[in-house]
This record gives sequence, C-alpha cells and structure tokens, in this order.
Amino acid sequence: MSELITAELVDLDLSAATKDAAARSLAERMVAAHRVTDLDGFLADVAAREAQMPTGLDGGIGIPHCRSEHVSAPTLAFGRSARGIDFGAADGPADLVFLIAAPAGADDDHLTILSGLARRLMEPEFTAALRAGDDPGAVAALIRGEEPVPEPEAAAPIQAADDTDDSTDTPFRIVAVTSCPTGIAHTYMAAESLTAAGRAEGVEVTVETQGSAGFSKLDPAVIARADAVIWAHDVEVREKARFRGKPLVDVGVKAGINRPAELIAEARRKAERGEIAAVPQGGDGPADGGSGADSAHFGVRLRTYLMSGVSYMVPFVAAGGLLIALSFAIGGYEIADAKSVADHFVWGQADSWAALLNQIGSAAFGFLVPVLAGYIAFGMADRPALVPGFVGGAIALTVEAGFLGGLVAGLLAGAVVMAIQRVPVHATLRGIMPVLVIPLIASAVVGFLMFIVVGKPIAALQSALTDWLNGLSGSNAVILGVVLGLMMCFDMGGPLNKVAYAFAVGGLADPTDGSLKVMAAVMAAGMVPPLAMALATTVRKKLFTKTERENGRAAWVLGASFISEGAIPFAAADPLRVIPSVMAGGAVTGALSMAFGCTLRAPHGGIFVVPLIGEPFLYLLAIAAGTLVATALVVLLKGARRTVAVPADEAGATAAASRVGVTA
Repeated sequence: MSELITAELVDLDLSAATKDAAARSLAERMVAAHRVTDLDGFLADVAAREAQMPTGLDGGIGIPHCRSEHVSAPTLAFGRSARGIDFGAADGPADLVFLIAAPAGADDDHLTILSGLARRLMEPEFTAALRAGDDPGAVAALIRGEEPVPEPEAAAPIQAADDTDDSTDTPFRIVAVTSCPTGIAHTYMAAESLTAAGRAEGVEVTVETQGSAGFSKLDPAVIARADAVIWAHDVEVREKARFRGKPLVDVGVKAGINRPAELIAEARRKAERGEIAAVPQGGDGPADGGSGADSAHFGVRLRTYLMSGVSYMVPFVAAGGLLIALSFAIGGYEIADAKSVADHFVWGQADSWAALLNQIGSAAFGFLVPVLAGYIAFGMADRPALVPGFVGGAIALTVEAGFLGGLVAGLLAGAVVMAIQRVPVHATLRGIMPVLVIPLIASAVVGFLMFIVVGKPIAALQSALTDWLNGLSGSNAVILGVVLGLMMCFDMGGPLNKVAYAFAVGGLADPTDGSLKVMAAVMAAGMVPPLAMALATTVRKKLFTKTERENGRAAWVLGASFISEGAIPFAAADPLRVIPSVMAGGAVTGALSMAFGCTLRAPHGGIFVVPLIGEPFLYLLAIAAGTLVATALVVLLKGARRTVAVPADEAGATAAASRVGVTA
C-alpha cells in the first residue's frame, strides 16, 4: 500500500494552469520516482483517456487516469491547485488533482486499493482534510489510509436515526451497476456516491462494480428482491438480461457520481408508475432474467449464446437480402451473373445499378456465418472470443459447412476461450492475454478443429439434410411445404430455419419450377411469425406488455420484409404458446403456397419483391391465411392463461400478465 504514493509524489502548490500541464507536472514526479518509463508515451495515454470522457468531478476534483504500458508499477500522484484547473466538471475548476497510473497488466490487489481511494473521494471529510493538509508526507499517509479522517460529531446520531427507520419499515430496494472505460476511478466513485445517497434517503442500494478490479455479480436473490435498477455506465453493462422486468434508470457513470439522489428519486417514480425496462434479449445474459449465465440451466445458457449470434446477424440478413431483392426487381434474376461493377459500370444503365446492388448485397450476405459464429463466441466469453469465433465462421464457409458449421464454430470458440481464461497466469501477462495470447491460441485451436476434425462431417450433415428435403419434392409438394413451414417457424432464424432457407436458396443456383416453388414457400412461411405477433398485439393489446406492444409495431415491417427474427422477443418471453402457434401458421402458409404453385426468384425481400412472384395474389392469400391461424392460436392460448392465472383486480392482472409473459 505504501508503494502507491509517497511524499515525493505530492505537490501541495500545483502551479499548472491547464489540465495537460497539470498531468505533465505530476507525471514528471512519477518519472523521477521511476514509476513511469516514458513520459511522452504515458501522457499520450492519459490524453487518450481524457478524450473518451472528461475526468473532472463536481466538488473540485480532477482524476486524470489511464492504463499504460509505460507504467512500471501502480502509482498515484496528488496535486493541490490554489486557482483551480478545468477538468470539464459542470461546477467549475478542480483544486484537488489525482493522477492515477496503472500498468497495462495491473494486479487486482493494487486496483482494489485504487478503487478504494476513488470511493473515499466521495467523503466530504476526506477531501476537506486534503485541502487543509500542509505536509506532503502527512497528506500521502492520509491518502494511503494510514492517517484517520475526522468524522463530524453529528454523524453518529444521524446513523442511529437511520437505523431506527430501517428497523420499522421495509426500505425501497435498488440494485445498481457502475462501469467506466478504464474501470479504475469513476466506476467505484459512482458506486460509493449511489450507496451514500441511498443511506441518506433510507433506500437500500446494492451496487455491482464492473471495473478493472474484478467483476463480482450480484446475488440473483438480491436482484429478484429489488424494486428498481440503476445503470450508471459508459461501457456496455454485462449480462443485462438479469435485470429484465424491473424499472430501469439508464445513465452515464458521471451522473451516478454527481446526482445520485436524482437517480434514486427517478427510480422510485418509475417503480410507482410500473414502468418496466425493455432489456435486450440476446448476447449479454440468460433470457430467464433470473440467475447469471454461469448458474443457469445449460439449455438456457445455450439458447442465450445462440441468440447472441442471431441478434448480431439480423442486420446483415436484412441489408443484404433487401439489396439482392431490389437488384432482381430492377435487372431480373440473371443479374446475379453480371460482371464485377469494379470492372464494368455504366452510369446510365439500369443493369449496372442492379448489378451494383446485387454485389453489395452478396458481400453483406458473405458475413452471415462469420458474424453468427463470432457473436455466439462473444456471448459465451466476451471480446477475447470474437477473433476465434470469426475465424471459425470463415472456415465453416471454406469447408462448405454452412450455417450449421457457423453454429458449431461459435460454440467451439467460446468454449476454448473460456477454458483458456481459467488457466492462472502471472500478473505480467494479464495485460496481453485478451488482445494477444487468447486470440492467438484460441484461433489456432478452433481452426484446427474446423479444418481437420468437425468441419467436413458438419458439411456432410448439411448436405444430407438438403438431399432429404429434395427427396420430398414432386408429388409430395404440399407435404414439403408443410415441412418447410414448420422448419422456418420453429426457431425463427436458428439452425432449422437456416437449413430450410439454405435449401431454398441453393435451388436458385440452377432454377427449376420446383426450386422456385420451394423458395416461395420458404419466404412466405418465414413472414408469418412476425406478422402474426404484430396482428395479435394489435387486436388483443391487454394480453401483452407495453414492451411487447412496441415490438409488435416493429414486427409489421420486419414481417413484411421477411425477417423472421422479428418474432424472437415474443418467443423468448412465452415460448410454449408462441412457437406452436406460429409453427401452425407457417405450415398452413407453406402448404398453400406449394398447392397454389407460387414461384419466387429472389432469395429475400418479402413484399418488396412481389413483382418477382408467380401467382402473387394467391401468394399473399397464403401468407394472410397462415398469419390469421397463428394469430388466432396465440390469442387463444394467451387468453386462456390470463383467465386461469390472473387475479380479478386490474392492477393484479397487469402485474401477473407481465410476470407470466417474461418467465413462462
């Protein structure tokens, strides 16, 4: 602890006029103390951190800080300015300046000490003592915690009064998450500020700090009991889904430091109004909103990982598919065989523009499998798993393992990275593990497995599935339509959906009347789930939460665009009622499309490619019929649940419907 700051690192008469000059002055002391090896390199890292977000805090405090490879040991320098230095705080210049330097691979013990200092900066008595100190050695000892901080006489009576209140009333409970880009100072200062404001307001605040000193998840039972949630963060909150179903206040980390009482008051107001947050479904935590991913059932965790990949893949599907569909609408199906527009493009020819759209869309489609694999791995093991996940997905395309290969590659990459992360390493290696060691080793392992071990068998499996589907053609066309409809609607963008879609798109390479009918049935059935949920939220609003009704409005567009994933939020919230309903509707649509003899030359596009559809009116009729069937079933099943499970009073009904909708 004594290594963090010494008297030589304290300047009680800091004469710098600007924040850059102040950082340089304090950094020069670190260089003299042999804590910083390259002054200019370190100051560049400080400036880069400052560019992300100003480090000035209300109350006259500036805390420039960074991680840097030019720092040899965790170090703290302190300067006191008589005229103040502008660090970007709303209330004016800072007279207390702390320069915090952490090595790129700083160990958890030192980072814990630094986080403790950040919390103490929220104590008025501590900052008052720093302003009153006149001896550098004594100030250094005070910062190290070796000198006691005088407490005001009124502190004990106030605490006693608070204890009395807590014993007689059940306090309002809040869980909070704080995080900042570096994870050294703001993260812990926001946590301390929220906790202190909670004590003053008689509110029980429990904070999870997602900082560099570690990430210790809140007890699921604590989250379950909480009345509201506060996120004070400047980087993505990890495992967001744990907090689903709670009123949420979502702000930057400095708001948690500067105005915690306002955030607590806002959380209470949202809880009183019954506002429930729309927490994202995929990639950051289990979908059950209960425990963390580590403690959730394997099936729940697996679905969470797969949903992470699907959620990031959806924009590529939408953008690429619609561009390809537009190219077919302008230039016809033959435009797929056009020369590269990089070599041949005529501004005044429609075919050139069609070829341009087709080739851009095809490029976007080329990312589907790598993105799927990369973000499945990301959902399992965070950023270090992205590289091996993308590499595995690219290899899946190379060995023609397709979407199934991408799914397996993502799971393998995540598992390999998780295994590597469990290996204890020396503190000096921790800084390079996530950016060098883990991607290097994991990519090599995943590449070996995909090329040599599992890639070819998966490619053979996908080929066998395609051959099986081809065997149902001909006289069994209606049965094929039912099978394709069921596959398209079972997982709405998952493995079965993608196998059916790949089967249909593959037939377009050498189009026949049968393959064009298959493509039409696949797209028609894939449009049913989001359209059915959009219609259901329109005709029976009371069966759905406010968030679901908002998703329903978006589902109209997604369904019309043939983006089946638009129904995923509904299926994740209530799978036992939604999935069978949309499968039934998809089966009806697929069968009718095949029976009507509808054809389609575009691999995507929904209603935007109607000019390319054979028998367009019958095609739309098939979609409408399936949508009505799915809507009727989901309304019937949800209505039966509401009648059985919901109390008579309206407030209880709303709460019960919300609970069942999230957890069923």
